[in-house]
Amino acid sequence: MAFFSYFASFSFTVLVYIIVLCFVTFVGYCLYIKYIHWKYDHIPGPPRASFLLGHTSHFLRAMREDRVIHDVFLQWAEEYGPVYRLNGLHVVFLLVSCPEATKDILMSSKYRKDEIVYKRLFSLFGQRFLGNGLVTAQNHEQWYKQRRIMDPAFSSLYLRGLMGQFNERAERLMDTLGELADSKTDANMHQLVNCVTLDVIAKVAFGVDLDLLKQKDSPFPHAILLCLKGMVYSSMDLTFQYMPKNRKFVREVNEAALLLRNTGAEWINERKEAIQRGEDVPKDILTQIIKTANNEELMDKEDEELMLDNFVTFFIAGQETTANQLAFAIMELARLPDILAKVTREVDEVVGMKQEISYDDLGKMGYLSQVLKETLRLYSTAPSTSRWLADDTVISGVRIPGGVTCFFNSYVTGRLDKFFKDPLTFDPDRFHPDAAKPYYCYYPFALGPRSCLGQNFAQMEAKVVMAKLLQRFDFSLLPGQSFDIADTGTLRPKSGVICTIKHRQTNSS
Repeated sequence: MAFFSYFASFSFTVLVYIIVLCFVTFVGYCLYIKYIHWKYDHIPGPPRASFLLGHTSHFLRAMREDRVIHDVFLQWAEEYGPVYRLNGLHVVFLLVSCPEATKDILMSSKYRKDEIVYKRLFSLFGQRFLGNGLVTAQNHEQWYKQRRIMDPAFSSLYLRGLMGQFNERAERLMDTLGELADSKTDANMHQLVNCVTLDVIAKVAFGVDLDLLKQKDSPFPHAILLCLKGMVYSSMDLTFQYMPKNRKFVREVNEAALLLRNTGAEWINERKEAIQRGEDVPKDILTQIIKTANNEELMDKEDEELMLDNFVTFFIAGQETTANQLAFAIMELARLPDILAKVTREVDEVVGMKQEISYDDLGKMGYLSQVLKETLRLYSTAPSTSRWLADDTVISGVRIPGGVTCFFNSYVTGRLDKFFKDPLTFDPDRFHPDAAKPYYCYYPFALGPRSCLGQNFAQMEAKVVMAKLLQRFDFSLLPGQSFDIADTGTLRPKSGVICTIKHRQTNSS
């Protein structure tokens, strides 16, 4: 009995110590949060919803209500100015729309990408996803080594040689649209351009013929969508994966990420083996990446993983953002007959009845370029990037203590009327060569050394697809659609852009 009495007394004492320790730790953490508030509360910003969670509930509520969180950021930018503060636990984020600060920070290699944000993309719910690839690498040397390997595969000279494949894949879309026009079947334009852009990146970059316009059961589009949704939830809600009701979704996201990585490993290994055997291999981006990587003096296991990280990055980013841009452009042109008529006339003058669009033709379609740029101003499909400010600085007259993350949001700056008059009006003439150029408030592909490597690839592809569409077809939106935006990590049209498709009279006669 004495033993049990002693054991009970000892256990109670330990329990008391644990409770006291937890209480002291919690009080200490609260005091630290109070210190962070004291340190940064001179920066303008919306009222916190709670002491501990800060503004987190605003984000979670927007997600639950299926709203675009960037509209909340825009509202706060209009209310609180060019730099404002957001809190989440002990972390402070700043949203910056000041052009001078945007230039100074994004154009410099001094400011690394933020670990808090980009480490969340290393894996999705425990499954490696983007890893330490080009988008997520924070270490400058690690990033620079990858960029040096990738650059030749995206040079303008190399991309010029891909025009035939851009044309060939776009022709498949035109054939599908022709069949829909003949059968008087409505077209889900977002779904169709999703298929063609994924076909393009698979064929042009990796030498694989997916033919998604015919193969309706491909797992890749759904896997990409799952991963994008997983990115949103894992970034916004740290508790998401631990909630029992979310287990099925978390498992599906893990399986989707694993599918993409396994596919990448298979394609990369097959190509490497073909090169080693001296076989004739496609002169595509994957071959270029492998050959250039082999020139590195040392290639270790992590380099192989980085290659796979970049496969997933290009496979998703090379398809998703271009598809969304095309869908939004089609949506706006269908709403605006005068702009549609003007850009169609330009395509007719430059391309005429030609089936093959040349690289030189792309440069002559200036108004189409303006349409695509204006699309990305109003619908910045990958709207946000961030940098870590280690040292004290001043932004727009506000003193910023070091140790804070700065977000730069091109959706916000593209819709602020201090930068663009009547910002919700779709007006391609904003990007006329003689118009005043936006000063560091338009950056759909980010800016500086960490800007998007594939932006020329994406815009060449978008131009070829749009030019062929305008050359061959008339399209109009099915009545009753919304023009709302869905936030799935990237921004996409919620309605799908359902169109009635007809052969153009000038081309069918």
